[in-house]
Amino acid sequence: MAVSIARTVQALRAAVSGWRAEGLSVGLVPTMGALHDGHISLVRAGLARTDRVIVTLFVNPKQFNSPADLAAYPRTEESDAAKLAVAGAHLLYAPDAEAIYPQGFSTTVSVDGASEGMEGAFRPGHFDGVATVVAKLFLQSGADCAFFGEKDFQQLHVVRRMAHDLDIAIEVIACPTVREADGLAMSSRNVRLSPEERALAPRLAAVLFDAAEKLAAGAAAAPLLADARNALGRAGFGAVDYIELRSQATLATLERASEPARLLAAVWLGEVRLIDNVAVAPAS
Repeated sequence: MAVSIARTVQALRAAVSGWRAEGLSVGLVPTMGALHDGHISLVRAGLARTDRVIVTLFVNPKQFNSPADLAAYPRTEESDAAKLAVAGAHLLYAPDAEAIYPQGFSTTVSVDGASEGMEGAFRPGHFDGVATVVAKLFLQSGADCAFFGEKDFQQLHVVRRMAHDLDIAIEVIACPTVREADGLAMSSRNVRLSPEERALAPRLAAVLFDAAEKLAAGAAAAPLLADARNALGRAGFGAVDYIELRSQATLATLERASEPARLLAAVWLGEVRLIDNVAVAPAS
């Protein structure tokens, strides 16, 4: 059975209103499409937690720094809808740009603190685009819960802070990163890797997990992060935008794993920018 598709705010709200009349809870999975098993895991988490699950599909131009990256982003609505039907999602919300940013739209949501450094430093304005569109999706849907993957860990913090600060009555739920069998974090951009690059890409996760193990044993971060950069360079990766140890709770920079932490990285492989992060247990 095909998944129902809504393309306007009015159609989305009509569906949600009908569910509310039946006393049903609603979950939301925001995506930019090109769905993979990581996205489907969020749908499953939504189905386990709520009565009805909406998946959004909108390639948000406001969160792309490069016009070329926006143009190259895969757009696969037909196959996405088929995957969602199999997964059991109840509605695909696939608005066009006019539905999200109508004529005269002039509001931007900015989140200080959580958006600074890492992705915020290398992709200026990116998190403004994320916060703005996600705020709109939260308000348009009126969902009870929203499900986000931990792979985009800084984004998760930005979204939570935005919803809290704007008093949007929604629970933001983090779901574990889903990886390929060889360890590569699933991403819609992985399809742009050449066969040689795809064979090399899992080395990023391997380097991060190795460093995380040493940090959990009490090692200082600075030399380990330098070693990780060097290891990626030797392996054949391009520029390393960052490798940082941050607090899992606050994203504050850490010199050691003195509390539950995350080791986060962004690195180039050919024309594709890979991001990943792994949990670091506090040193005993």
